Amino acid sequence: MSGPDVPAQLADELRDLLGPGGWLDPADAPGLTVDWRGAYSGTPILIARPGTVAEVQAVVRASARAGVAVVTQGGHTSLSGGSVPTSDRPSVLLSTSRLDSVLSVDPARFTITAEAGCTIEQVQQAAAGVDRQLGMDWGARGTATVGGAVSTNAGGLNVLRYGSTRENILGLSAVLADGRVFDGLRALRKDNTGYDLKHLFIGGEGSLGVVTAVVLKLYPRQDHHRSMFAAISDLGQVNDLYGLACAIDHGGLTAFELVPEMGLAAAVVEIGVARPITTVSDWYLLARFSGSVPMDDKVTRFLGEAVEAGLLLDAVVADTAAQEENLWRMRDELPPETLIDCKGAKFDAAVPIDRIVDLQFGAEAIAGEICGPDAVVFSFGHLGDGNLHVYVLPSLERGGRLAPELVAATTAAVDDLIWSLGGTISAEHGVGQDLLVRLAGQKSEVELDLMRRLKKALDPDDMFNPGRGAHCVVAAPARP
Repeated sequence: MSGPDVPAQLADELRDLLGPGGWLDPADAPGLTVDWRGAYSGTPILIARPGTVAEVQAVVRASARAGVAVVTQGGHTSLSGGSVPTSDRPSVLLSTSRLDSVLSVDPARFTITAEAGCTIEQVQQAAAGVDRQLGMDWGARGTATVGGAVSTNAGGLNVLRYGSTRENILGLSAVLADGRVFDGLRALRKDNTGYDLKHLFIGGEGSLGVVTAVVLKLYPRQDHHRSMFAAISDLGQVNDLYGLACAIDHGGLTAFELVPEMGLAAAVVEIGVARPITTVSDWYLLARFSGSVPMDDKVTRFLGEAVEAGLLLDAVVADTAAQEENLWRMRDELPPETLIDCKGAKFDAAVPIDRIVDLQFGAEAIAGEICGPDAVVFSFGHLGDGNLHVYVLPSLERGGRLAPELVAATTAAVDDLIWSLGGTISAEHGVGQDLLVRLAGQKSEVELDLMRRLKKALDPDDMFNPGRGAHCVVAAPARP
């Protein structure tokens, strides 16, 4: 195709290829063309909804002939602006929502094969139906999809025990820029026959191909769970607290989460969760031990030794399903954008696990210096993974907004802090559009060059998700 009528011609071709139900007019689905924060948006030529791999191939080939970009979208829960249409060139938004079948469940192999549009919750339920368990889990399980998890190498609540998405994938298939299918749907634990090509697509944010199906690991079903909520004596001692939990049962420790009092107090007021304990502290531990046998003795031992050592002030163990649900609902709802509609400088940071305290205290110092004495650092997240979600906010008042110039200055300073601690500014949310400028300070020219070469080799015309992902980053000039 060529000429000014290309978008209209391509839209007509795709409608014919996909048939009724296989496409949407962008005007009829505005929620798919803007990210949930309202920060990024674009208007595609068409929203394609292929229902088979052959239809994905047809969409890709037609778009390639027309010179039009393809942006793949899963559950549309991206936190980095990576799943909305491009705004600077014509694009087709390829939704995987109709690729939503669990293709096979193999309890003897401890695997499940699912199409990219399956939600995480859907896969969890299918695994539970054969007495198995999916390792991956996070708050958006009901909307986040398998393909999205692959594209961002999503983390979540169970990374401590089961690893991030990358550690849970045995094989995958993807449609390439030339329309061919990379068929790597293998269930092998070992295969030492060259480059493990599936890893190119994991964390690639849709920039190298359209992931269509995935073989995921399953695990023995853990029917015994004990969650606890405890007031921490001193944040500076969390490494000792984590070491104690690991010493008691490293394999059974599935979650080790940090919760701030400011977050708990807001959750009590805003969404009506019950305060788990009467003891008030600046910081709390939300932890869970899981296993195939009862965990009561291990939980009792951990809490007893932690209190005796002065690491915890008080604690409660969830004894009922309602108490368990209350604890994890509170954790799922902690992000202040939704909890109190307050926005500021936001960080998805990971540092070596022994530097978590340095990250928090350093961010507090930066916030006070740049934003003033009323600013707060609202942090929560995965202590055992070294991953904190850090927000620098103007205050805890509902609807608060940090001034743009303060956001910029704070972001630069906290990014430098993260790198000085040997960390990353994207632990589990991906690069998308959010980090294209910021990531230059973290990646070397060698790393960026290797990623650009991979992109050029697999997608020479920059068709897939252009302008997003680490390969688009321009290296920062060397500092004097």
